Amino acid sequence: MKDVFQFKQFTVAQNQCAMKVGTDGVLLGAWTPLNNPNSILDIGTGTGLIALQLAQRSDAELIDAIEIEDKAYEQCVENFENSPWSDRLFCYHASFEEFVEEIDDRYDLIVSNPPFFSETQKSGNESRDKARFLEALPFEELISGVSQLLEQNGIFSVIIPRKEEAHFIAIASNYKLFPNNICRVKGNEKSEEKRSLIAFARTNTTPKTDTVIIETSRHKYTKDYINLVRDFYLKMD
Repeated sequence: MKDVFQFKQFTVAQNQCAMKVGTDGVLLGAWTPLNNPNSILDIGTGTGLIALQLAQRSDAELIDAIEIEDKAYEQCVENFENSPWSDRLFCYHASFEEFVEEIDDRYDLIVSNPPFFSETQKSGNESRDKARFLEALPFEELISGVSQLLEQNGIFSVIIPRKEEAHFIAIASNYKLFPNNICRVKGNEKSEEKRSLIAFARTNTTPKTDTVIIETSRHKYTKDYINLVRDFYLKMD
């Protein structure tokens, strides 16, 4: 695994982070619908990847991120400072619960690649487990906090396991957040849907639903996937 991941317009150092740059994060940063946001929040930012992608994609003046893990926080700050958008990016070293209690700001766009593995899948690496396990930030706590921080016309965008989609949507509906866009992700044509990208809003409407398939064969990418991520990955044109 590379200690530094080079994208087209920015670099992500990741040697101090338990969770490295991965397809899930890049997909969320590339897919998230933009509503001409002036303010963006990335919950559980890790390396800062998704916030950096959204800085590249938008003209938002304020892009905040939250990271609880010490080394990941330090690395995120480093990545923000070394980016072309350092004046627009800021990372808070806090839990989401603390952040919700202390911050009065509201955001036009909130994104999260939340922890979602179950208790039985712990690796023994405390930093990695904190980054990826549901108990560190339960879905209910995430959605409840988002409902308080999201502007009335805001968008909340996440990537979660496909098997958790109905459960996550049900919790969100309790907080008057409804799916407006859903994109299900498959590794290849024959594989099961692995992830769900979902954009929520306060408007209850029939969601636009589609599917993206990543590969036709090993390291041979589909046109849809290339079109989605080509602004970020090198050698993807």
